[in-house]
Amino acid sequence: MPKSDGQTARVCLLASLLLPSLLLSACHSGPPIPPGSSRAEERKKMASIDTQLGIEYMREGNNALALKRLQKALSLEPNSVDAHNTLGLLYSQLREYDLAESSFKSALRAEPGNSFALNNYGQFLCQQQRHAEGQKNFLAAVKNPLYDTPEVAYTNAGLCALDVKDTTAAEGYFRAALSSNPDMRAALLPMGQISLDRQDPIEASRYLARYLRFGPQVPRSLALGIRIERQLNHPDKVASYELMLRNQFPDSRETGQLLRGEL
Repeated sequence: MPKSDGQTARVCLLASLLLPSLLLSACHSGPPIPPGSSRAEERKKMASIDTQLGIEYMREGNNALALKRLQKALSLEPNSVDAHNTLGLLYSQLREYDLAESSFKSALRAEPGNSFALNNYGQFLCQQQRHAEGQKNFLAAVKNPLYDTPEVAYTNAGLCALDVKDTTAAEGYFRAALSSNPDMRAALLPMGQISLDRQDPIEASRYLARYLRFGPQVPRSLALGIRIERQLNHPDKVASYELMLRNQFPDSRETGQLLRGEL
C-alpha cells in the first residue's frame, strides 16, 4: 500500500519484548511442568512464547521462521488471539489475503472485543478497499474502555477515510486521535495537509512543527513544508525545503513530483 513514510500507525505489530528467561525456556522442547501448573496452562505459556518469537522473526524479516513459530503456537493453543492476530499480519505481508482474513476472523471469534485484532483487521480491510467495513472495526476497537491506545485506531480510521477522499470524516478521526494523545505523530501530518487544503497555512505550519518535534523530516513533511511556504509567500523557505528534499530523498516520489513541477 502507498503512503508509507508518514503513516506509521498502520504498522501495529504486538509490541512485546521477549525476556531472556522466555528465550531460554523456548529452547527446550519439553520443559517440566511446575508444581500446581496444569498441562493446559503450560501449553498456553509455550504458545505465548512461540507467538513472541514469531513477532521477533517478523521484525527481523524472517517470515518463514515467523510462520513456523506462529503455527506452532496455534497447535498448542488453537484459540490464541495474539497468535491468530499476528498470523493475520504476516499473511497480509505475504499477500496471502484469504489466509490473512481468516486469521483475523479467528482472532475475533476467540475474543470478539479484542481492540488490537479489530484495529489490525480494520487496517487490512482498508488496504483491500473495503473502507466501510474497515471503519466499522476501528470504531469497535475504540469502544473498548480497556484499549489503552485508541489514538492508533482513530488515526487508522482517518487514513482510511482519506483513501476515499472523505476529508470531513478524516479530520474528525484525526482530532479524536490527537485528543487522546496530542503527540500522535501519524495524525499530525495529515492534519497539516487538511489545514493547508482549507487555505489555512498558519494552522498547517503549526501541525508540521508539532510533527517535527517527535522525529526527523520525511519526504511528505518536506513536501508539505514547500506547499505551506508557497502559500505564505516565503520563497527563501520554499527554496530551502526544496533543497532538503532533493538532497536527502533524491529517489522519493515527492522529489519526482518536484522535478516534474507537480508539487
